[in-house]
Amino acid sequence: DSIRIGGASGYWGDSDMALPQFLKAGGLDYIVFDYLAEITMSIMARQRAKDPAQGYAADFVSGLKPHLKEIARQKVKILSNAGGVNPRACGEAMRAVVKAAGLDLKVAVVEGDDLLARAGELGGVKEMYSADAFPAPERLASINAYFGGFPIAEALKHGADIVITGRSVDSAVTLGACIHAFGWSREDVDRLAAGSLCGHVLECGAQATGGNFTDWESVAETMWEIGYPIAEIGADGIFTVTK
Repeated sequence: DSIRIGGASGYWGDSDMALPQFLKAGGLDYIVFDYLAEITMSIMARQRAKDPAQGYAADFVSGLKPHLKEIARQKVKILSNAGGVNPRACGEAMRAVVKAAGLDLKVAVVEGDDLLARAGELGGVKEMYSADAFPAPERLASINAYFGGFPIAEALKHGADIVITGRSVDSAVTLGACIHAFGWSREDVDRLAAGSLCGHVLECGAQATGGNFTDWESVAETMWEIGYPIAEIGADGIFTVTK
């Protein structure tokens, strides 16, 4: 009837405090990580240009590594867009640490957002506000389409324990969990909208649970234990957020 999802990361470089807190509390079905912004994608594209094995959030892999056995024991699913511009490399790195830990966690990689090879098809596209022409292909570092929750749900359907994507919508990791858990279809627009709203709260990480408090100096001594958001969402799309 409902699932519980923890939002463990609001941006690339966020604190790694959330995952151990969530695992200590227990009782979660999914933990989601959001790493990507437009500027993040450009930084990762430069990394990939220097080294074809880079271009993803390496701290996602290193952050999960110490907790993999507990993740497996609790059977909590991990969903993340940590793949950046190189989701396959991120998946390979994650499979390596899973194997080294002697675990049988299935790691799925969702690809399809990288459109750099199709740059030549986009010559007629113009910038929506300025009407500037599309850059020449040789000047492009990356082109990525945002995909939603359905490919993530498909990976879960095939038994994935950890799902890594490239450029998904920030809320897609949460929405994908909901689609999988509740069997929502593309026609369930009200429920999809509710799941997307829930996802946009969780992808803010601790910014959703007090991090945007403007009088921060009054709680400076306890700000470090701010806590990260947990959403309980039902099959009807109604959700509550605690921490």
